[in-house]
Amino acid sequence: MPRPRIHDLDAVLDAAELLAVQSGPASVTIRGVAATTGMSNGAIYHNFGSRAELLGRTWLRAATRFLDGQKILVEEALATAGPVDAVVAAADAPAVLSEQFPTSAALLLKVRRSDFLGDDVPTDIATAIAGTDKQLVDLMIRLSSNLWDRRDGHAVDVITTCIVDLPTSVLLQRDRLHNPVAREHLRAAVRAVLAVGPPPRQKSK
Repeated sequence: MPRPRIHDLDAVLDAAELLAVQSGPASVTIRGVAATTGMSNGAIYHNFGSRAELLGRTWLRAATRFLDGQKILVEEALATAGPVDAVVAAADAPAVLSEQFPTSAALLLKVRRSDFLGDDVPTDIATAIAGTDKQLVDLMIRLSSNLWDRRDGHAVDVITTCIVDLPTSVLLQRDRLHNPVAREHLRAAVRAVLAVGPPPRQKSK
């Protein structure tokens, strides 16, 4: 007799996120998720195939949520304010995500991917996760191009400082995602870095 498909897959992913954030990646098991959701082990296996697939899809959903939200913030800023504000908006994305999707944000920002995902993640999901990494790089290149008409490593590195390094040091490492003053400090720091900008282009020999 075929096992029923789960209609609310997000409930399973929500449970996996919550377990990972509250008790660590090792707690995210099929049995643990089944107990949290009230679903049967068999139903979860039928829909996810393996624990590795469940973990991979959980991480992929969180990463996709973050990137989609970040892109919306960037597009809105580009349309209404300009490229500097677009970088500021991208830097503020972790705080915004933590308001919209608290457990997804906590998974991405507080759990190391290498601790959450193993080498047994299904190939298609691993490819999709790698694609989210590329999307972030593409976004940084686009922001650099909009600001300075540059796509070189030195220019993109400045954007990386603004939307990765500064949010990590100002908001994440000190657990100040929900501190409005810290978010203002972050915005000011991003603007200061952008005001300095990248080093001059190196002349080709």
